[in-house]
Amino acid sequence: MTGNPQFKKQLTDEIDVTPEAIKQLLALTKDEEDVTGVRIFVSGGGCSGMNYGMTLVEQPTEFDAIWSRDGLNMYVDAVALNYLEGVEIDFQEKGVNRSFVFKNVFASTGGSGACGGCGSAGGH
Repeated sequence: MTGNPQFKKQLTDEIDVTPEAIKQLLALTKDEEDVTGVRIFVSGGGCSGMNYGMTLVEQPTEFDAIWSRDGLNMYVDAVALNYLEGVEIDFQEKGVNRSFVFKNVFASTGGSGACGGCGSAGGH
């Protein structure tokens, strides 16, 4: 079985995770038994756009590329990586709202986040 020759198992600068996001993710994973990292996933499409998220995982799969920094492992499969190249993952606090934010998610896909057939562009 031969793999995709362009698929890199070790990621370097394809995605960027801010120091604050790394700190928050490490805090989430440190007390979780058997968790070795965080999976970044992409779902959706169409007029509602793509949804980006993360979940804790025990082990990467054979289809995952791994991004590692400061003790944090992030796993991204080849399909999700197509939508994530050029993204910056940040952690923001605005008042009582705390969240991870995916920035520049359309940098590599050329999309705008708007759907021409919906009647309303953006505004989500």
